[in-house]
Amino acid sequence: MDNNSLNLALFAYLNAAPDSDPRLLLMAEVLAVYLIWLVPALLVIGWLRGSDRLKRPLLEAFIATLLALAASWLIGALWHTPRPFMVPVGQTFLEHAPTAAFPSNHATIMLTMAFSLMLHGGTQRIGRYLLLLALPVAWSRVYLGVHFPQDMLGALLLAAGVAALVGLSRGWLILPFYHHVARRLYHLLFAPLISRGWVER
Repeated sequence: MDNNSLNLALFAYLNAAPDSDPRLLLMAEVLAVYLIWLVPALLVIGWLRGSDRLKRPLLEAFIATLLALAASWLIGALWHTPRPFMVPVGQTFLEHAPTAAFPSNHATIMLTMAFSLMLHGGTQRIGRYLLLLALPVAWSRVYLGVHFPQDMLGALLLAAGVAALVGLSRGWLILPFYHHVARRLYHLLFAPLISRGWVER
């Protein structure tokens, strides 16, 4: 069985049937659409309430995620792979624009954040939680018919590679940017709140 046949077979196995339980479809939609909002919430709360030990890894993860998304966009522009409903195959239960499917941006965001945070001792647990949460997100988007399994595999490889490369560049890229740009900008924007003790320095 070649890769495309395996991809289609896995999609047929995971994709929802026309008579699927509406409650399961609703749960899948919540996972597919809303769970990703935990990422910006983590970034905002972590920077406002966290110490340097949390802020630095979050900045690194954020930069890695932006780079991974840029790479994802470039891959999609150069190699425009269709979504299942564009082929068409399977059942689709979630409206989506006919953009490039490979790799999945939702999975790329969550996995890059997870892998990047796992590179730091102080945020390994948060990274592992995000990694676990990425699994139902990936499943739900295949189940609802807007992605193929190969799109999730592509996101996994891209996220791991970018997180590792950014981690290796920490000394000359992340730390100088953190100390000379990000921290100063944070103090400038939130000085009144910092002085009142409402947010961390």
